[in-house]
Amino acid sequence: LGCALMGLLPNGALVALFGDLGAGKTNFVRGMAEAAGMGATVTSPTFTLVHEYHGARTLYHLDLYRITAPEQVFDLGYEDLFDPKDGVCAVEWAEHAEGLLPERRVDIRLAHESGDARSVVIENWSLLPSGWERRVGAE
Repeated sequence: LGCALMGLLPNGALVALFGDLGAGKTNFVRGMAEAAGMGATVTSPTFTLVHEYHGARTLYHLDLYRITAPEQVFDLGYEDLFDPKDGVCAVEWAEHAEGLLPERRVDIRLAHESGDARSVVIENWSLLPSGWERRVGAE
């Protein structure tokens, strides 16, 4: 799903990921990285907060799990990260940056279901092109 979505995202896009621990946020970003032709192993930047992956496009991967107040996001230089001119930004634990996220974005809400199953809800906030649901199999 991350791979399919990445092909639809313009440069400057932000993907806000929401979900409990182990819901699949980092795996979603791995799919995005694969679509951008990145050979790097994608890991969650829980302690470094930001990873950059360079391929056909740049993918900025943020993990805000350790952020306790939106004000701490200012120290990351979030303005440039949340609007990357040369690529796409994926933010895990995006709820920790509430109020700072751009209005134009895609929200991905992942939740545990029974066994290994996950539910995924995609909310397009004026970013994805018309017909995006068919292209990512969301219909």
